[in-house]
Amino acid sequence: IGLGLVGFGLFFILFGMLLYFDSVLLAFGNILFLSGLVFIIGFKRTFNFFFQRPKLKGTSFFLGGILIVLMRWPLLGMLLEAYGFITLFR
Repeated sequence: IGLGLVGFGLFFILFGMLLYFDSVLLAFGNILFLSGLVFIIGFKRTFNFFFQRPKLKGTSFFLGGILIVLMRWPLLGMLLEAYGFITLFR
């Protein structure tokens, strides 16, 4: 179930970017991606991964980008998400 949710999440994010940053598809993709991640590694491990002391900057940008996408500013939100994703997995 988790891999399917992550796969659909990535598909919707890619499809949302191809359709000129459609905010509904991007938001749906973000929600599916995060819920799939929780299904794969568990809620506690996901929480521990995102809220480690050295990763708080990347987490704040990533989750802030998701919040901005949900507020229907998709381009700015995706830029913030991309920066947060890079800082999280650096």
